[in-house]
Amino acid sequence: MDAVAKRDAGSGEARGRAVLRRMRARNSELVLLVVAALVGGGAGLVVSVLDDLLRLFQAAAFGLGTGEHLSGNRSLDPMRALVVLGLGGLAVGLALRWVRRLRPRDVVDPVEANALYGGRMSLVDSLRLAAATFLSAGCGASVGMEAAYGQLGSCLGSKTGQFLRLRRKDLRLLVGCGAGASLAAAFNAPFAGAFYAFELVIGSYAPAVLAPVMVAVLAGTFAARGTLGATPLFSASGDVHLAVSDFGLFAVLGLAAALVGVLTMRLVPAIERRSKRVLPADWMRPAAGGLLVGLIAWEFPEVLGSGQGAIQDILDTGLDTGLDAGHGAGLPLALLAGMLAAKAAASAISVGMGFRGGLFSSSLLLGALLGTAFVAVVQALAPGLGIDRVSYTLVGMGAVGAAIVGAPVTMILLVLELTADFPVTAGTMIAVVIASSVVNQAFGYSFSTWRFHLRGVPIRSAHDVGWLRDLSVGRLMREDPQTAECDTPVGELRRRFPLGSTKQVFLVDRSGHYAGILALARIHDPDLDQKDGSVRAQDLCQDASSFLTPDQNVRAALGLFAASETEALPVLAGPKDRRILGYLTEAYALRRYSDELERARSMELGDSPLFGPS
Repeated sequence: MDAVAKRDAGSGEARGRAVLRRMRARNSELVLLVVAALVGGGAGLVVSVLDDLLRLFQAAAFGLGTGEHLSGNRSLDPMRALVVLGLGGLAVGLALRWVRRLRPRDVVDPVEANALYGGRMSLVDSLRLAAATFLSAGCGASVGMEAAYGQLGSCLGSKTGQFLRLRRKDLRLLVGCGAGASLAAAFNAPFAGAFYAFELVIGSYAPAVLAPVMVAVLAGTFAARGTLGATPLFSASGDVHLAVSDFGLFAVLGLAAALVGVLTMRLVPAIERRSKRVLPADWMRPAAGGLLVGLIAWEFPEVLGSGQGAIQDILDTGLDTGLDAGHGAGLPLALLAGMLAAKAAASAISVGMGFRGGLFSSSLLLGALLGTAFVAVVQALAPGLGIDRVSYTLVGMGAVGAAIVGAPVTMILLVLELTADFPVTAGTMIAVVIASSVVNQAFGYSFSTWRFHLRGVPIRSAHDVGWLRDLSVGRLMREDPQTAECDTPVGELRRRFPLGSTKQVFLVDRSGHYAGILALARIHDPDLDQKDGSVRAQDLCQDASSFLTPDQNVRAALGLFAASETEALPVLAGPKDRRILGYLTEAYALRRYSDELERARSMELGDSPLFGPS
């Protein structure tokens, strides 16, 4: 027995030491930095592999040469593009229909995961989204691969954190690390990737998240550079000459970018609604959308794919034509306007009719076209005003990108990393601020939050509101309500519920359904001393229309407390099934709500809780 006891004690001590080591690892900033670096490096390798596979896929499908980009190839066979898009759309539709039967739920993206689910993501759903995006981009749909990159990078961070049993705030942080590293690797722009994570996926710039995110994006960038090379996604060179008047024109360009962004975002659900009426079968819509995009590409092949090649062609055209150093008319205004409308329509058709992918790269091409067209308009109105085409192209990219993507600092830094030119970056800042402000005031959404709004998901950013869903009435309620039937005389109520025994009594009818609430002070009102034989409980009760249900969150409960002006409410099984399951007091709901708010604030800022141990 002594040997058995010693063995059990030894195993217990070993388990205790293991738990202590795990707790120390969870609380170590160094461990978190190492994990963030691994996640970022893994995300960068994923981007490299997918990028190589996509190039091979598109080269085989469209007959591209080595180093050629799909959107930059004007000698593309239009009939071949039409066939590839149609068959590719059919494959996407059939694949999504098959997957939807197996897993009918929507895919949770990084923003939604961090906002509602504490950073938890599904690997299977992420792989299915990445595969659909890859197939969509591979067959030439007017979408980018950024959605797949971000989804897989974020899922890598989420699954790593879940495997290590990290806390909610660290799990959300690793999701942002994966997303930022993916974008940094895709664009060879670590600062833009970091602020993409801050602005869209984490939702804050708190000092506590700065080091892990920066480590992750650097690891992702170096991993991609080791495989894809150190060449930027776009390159713009040459001397840029800006005058004071240019900065005023950049402000006007920001207004135009906001208009283009809002119209493009509104066009997506409009096309989706119309396509659903015309083609009720969901598997047919991507094929029809592919044919429409193919017809547009017959005249404007620049709309195909993400637009990387077309952006580089626009930048090169601006540098090679004109009077000097990028000045001049460049491409005709009619052609630029047609390309701008074609790209907006192709992107909206691709997303609205069922292809998978994002508008990040599409927004950059739209901005490049808008900036170049803006130059043509200004030169037509003021021929003697010498302006630099490349700078307006870059500023337009940042402004439209900020309007659609909803990440202004990301776009400013992306332009800075592409050009290393501070005057152009300052102009981009002006246009981006104006475009973002106008979109926020006139529209109120970026494309990601607009999609959540259309789906009925109640989030506007990546800020953690998931704890509200976890803090439900069912978790907060007490399960020992004091009940009495409606026809109980006051005298019997006084005997059953003496002063101090409870604060309220919940009344039920003969079927056991809730019929009202009665305050204990009302039962023991001295004015009823002479009437306790004739007055019954139902004569004293309050309105029975206010109640809670277990699935409501604490914020909804507090709103109902304020509306009903009562201190306690019953929790019923449902609006029709009015059985009393428990009750909740306003004071307890307020205290728990305040505690969770403080905990969320401290996690976001990296501080100790205000009402807890340091």
